[in-house]
Amino acid sequence: MDAVIDRTAIPGLDWLVSYKLAATVVTVFVVAGVANSLNIIDGFNGLASMCAMLILASIGYVAFQVGDGLVLALAVAGVGAVLGFFVWNFPSGAIFLGDGGAYFLGFYVAELAILLLHRNPQVSPMFPLLVCIYPVFETVFSIYRRVMLRSQPAGMPDGIHLHSLIYRRVTRWAMGPKAKRSLTRRNSMTSPYLWLVCMLAVVPAMLFWDSTLLLALFIAVFGVAYSALYWRIVRFKAPRWMSSRNWAAARAKRP
Repeated sequence: MDAVIDRTAIPGLDWLVSYKLAATVVTVFVVAGVANSLNIIDGFNGLASMCAMLILASIGYVAFQVGDGLVLALAVAGVGAVLGFFVWNFPSGAIFLGDGGAYFLGFYVAELAILLLHRNPQVSPMFPLLVCIYPVFETVFSIYRRVMLRSQPAGMPDGIHLHSLIYRRVTRWAMGPKAKRSLTRRNSMTSPYLWLVCMLAVVPAMLFWDSTLLLALFIAVFGVAYSALYWRIVRFKAPRWMSSRNWAAARAKRP
């Protein structure tokens, strides 16, 4: 299908991917990276699956805008398939993606984004990056944190991803008795925060899919906003709007 990255809007890299072998290597690296990134955020009920649906919906919308029926059909099929999983995974956690499911979803998302870009020159090369920026930035940020800040191998697992911090430091007020039902509820309450983070990238990607400059600007804004939110939570200074305790108090005041 010739689904290779042959343009990036990045000086130097554009010249590199003009050669078929280099384009193939870059494409393999990107697809593997996105597949791994979606697996990294697969930690809580409904998190990876909802993010995948949001990304696929955005890809499908842009495919519709440019009249690419193949990519549109594949994106809609992907959303439908993941939705069938999602209703059993969220909020009860009756089934799980597992590594195989998460890696496959990441692969599917990456291939569709690259296919859309390759088949439609009017789509900005920055669109696939922005639409997938949440899991991708989570992966890059984790590598930076491990290697530069903690002097650990890049592949070393840890429990301080953004979703892990929200679970441990933001939704802890949702915890009642340590029963299975309470743990499941706390697990599920973590995901909507990250859906919002994902939407902060997906929505502008969908709206400005043909503007490289605006997409690059939103990529930079996302990186700054993500980093600021992460460092606030890691220092126990989560924004007040994220506090589940505030939500619980508001519910308690209702008649």
